[in-house]
Amino acid sequence: MKVLSPALQAHLDSGVTTLCHGWRLTRRDGTVLGFTDHDHDLMIGDLLHEAAAGLTASAVESSSGLAVDNLDVLGALMSDRLSEADLDAGLFDDAVIEVWRVNWRDTAERVLLRKGNLGEVTRGATGFSAELRGLAHRLNQPVGRLFQYACDADLGDERCGITVELTEGVVAATEDDRIITASGLDALAEDYLTRGRLQFTSGNNDSAAMEVKLHTLTPAGAVIELWQAMPRAISAGDTFSVTAGCDKQFSTCKAKFANGVNFRGFPHMPGNDFILSYPSAGDENDGGSRNV
Repeated sequence: MKVLSPALQAHLDSGVTTLCHGWRLTRRDGTVLGFTDHDHDLMIGDLLHEAAAGLTASAVESSSGLAVDNLDVLGALMSDRLSEADLDAGLFDDAVIEVWRVNWRDTAERVLLRKGNLGEVTRGATGFSAELRGLAHRLNQPVGRLFQYACDADLGDERCGITVELTEGVVAATEDDRIITASGLDALAEDYLTRGRLQFTSGNNDSAAMEVKLHTLTPAGAVIELWQAMPRAISAGDTFSVTAGCDKQFSTCKAKFANGVNFRGFPHMPGNDFILSYPSAGDENDGGSRNV
């Protein structure tokens, strides 16, 4: 149940209201944006909410249980702060959003209707639709570890324990915004960077990063194929840093990184064939330790 301030309650009881919506959105990079469906900009709290941003909201679906409450926000790419490039770059993915009901004559009279995170964002030629997921959607996220062969740590994080070294490169040529030929990587063996992380340090994609899908060597130089096209055009001369790739396998952890002691998977877990098999002459299933 929402608790209204006495002033807002009196305004609602008056029978003649001056209400609008305000959206406060905090992106993944920490940028805070404000929008309103009123026809003038409004200062709500400490944030200026921009009018005429082309945002409209659907009806809110609510439930008394733990089901996820949903609200769709439709928008046109009218605001300078809502750009197609930022949407493509993922800056709005999982952004925190607050939906307020505000008296535009006195913005101190307001109530928080919903708080959650942006879910799926679909985009057309001139606009976009964003799903607002309620706080209960976190209960649908996997928690804990899986019993699996592969390592579930990220290369270089606290659980992995190794220090990730960065290799600097320069774009020599580009086939599209996903495949580049680079200089500065000649000392690395083929496939060394596959599954690594490439981050641009200059150019149109400065600070943007993407996972490496494939690293090959050609007479023209090292060729790096990214999993997805970068949000902005890649140009010759753009610089980047890239890390070694890890396929999360125990053999790779031992041979490539000498880090088998910190491997966070279960490489010796029995598979289906072992579970369904039966004892036969010559088997040595004595329960002893296995040499690795």
